[in-house]
Amino acid sequence: MTGESEALHWIVFFSVVAAALAVDLGFVGRKDGVVSTRTAYAWSAVWVSLGLGFSGLVYLWYGGEAAQQYLAGYLIEESLSIDNLFVFLLVFGSLGIALNHQRKVLFWGILGAIVMRGGFIVAGVGLITRFEWIVYFFGALLVYTAYRLVRSHGVHVDPEKNPMVRFARRLFPVAADYRGHNFHVRRAGKVFITPLAIALVAVESADIVFAVDSVPAVLAISNITFVVFTSNIAAILGLRSLYFALAGSLQRFEYLSWGLAVVLAFVGVKMLISHWVHIPILVSLGVIVVAVGAAVIVSLLLTRGAGPDAEAREAAGREDLATGEAEETPAVVGGSRQDPETAGREIV
Repeated sequence: MTGESEALHWIVFFSVVAAALAVDLGFVGRKDGVVSTRTAYAWSAVWVSLGLGFSGLVYLWYGGEAAQQYLAGYLIEESLSIDNLFVFLLVFGSLGIALNHQRKVLFWGILGAIVMRGGFIVAGVGLITRFEWIVYFFGALLVYTAYRLVRSHGVHVDPEKNPMVRFARRLFPVAADYRGHNFHVRRAGKVFITPLAIALVAVESADIVFAVDSVPAVLAISNITFVVFTSNIAAILGLRSLYFALAGSLQRFEYLSWGLAVVLAFVGVKMLISHWVHIPILVSLGVIVVAVGAAVIVSLLLTRGAGPDAEAREAAGREDLATGEAEETPAVVGGSRQDPETAGREIV
């Protein structure tokens, strides 16, 4: 493959990303309206279709094995994203961020995540290329993360204990009583940051922690920078719609972390034994699909009939969800009985 053709691939991908963000900001996220659950599900289907469909271009450009690697990486990132949504719920609930303002925080949070993931991926590929032993470090890290997913019992999310949030508070005073859509306000000639800015800092810092898991996991699947980067970003693009689609029912994915633990342990072991044993990509893809799929099915079966808990309804001001009458109404946000340690990652 020539340098010019590879550059064209990057241009095409970033053009698609720019168009997707423009649509998300200009149409889906216009103004401060509230996204209905049905609309969120529809847009989630659009983003997932785009993400899966992009594997066709990867197939044309890089071949069948690269396309399979892309799909495996996409499924890993998408699965981890669902688990990460629990943390977003708890951050917004603890800071009292209104439903119609959470969209803005998530948009800029996702944009920042794209930039940070790019940096993590370039650094990760560079380290693996230069230091072969780093593969074993990443593998051990993933196995340890899987262990934490199984053994963790959870802690309360308190953004005020987040180091990056505390640093932001030292730089700027906070207008704690502000309930608008701006990240900063000026009062008596002085600049104050708002709870929205605190939420954005908490979300971005959480993504840094999440990237420590997701990027090495995808690097275990592929060493092609384009495949690793595009599979990560394609999954992230639909995160905002997915959040509003699933926010009212996230508590039903109670055993998802067990499936993710199996996936992370598998890819970690794959990295650790990569020097001696080659595991075909189709086997990796099968393990991911079966582990995550089984965890989702078991969760839905064991929580059948469960609605949003009282804490979630109260935080969102949505008591109608207790009777299941929310199909055309905005998606719920607020608290959750899940927390980041249940997902194996602590952000505070």
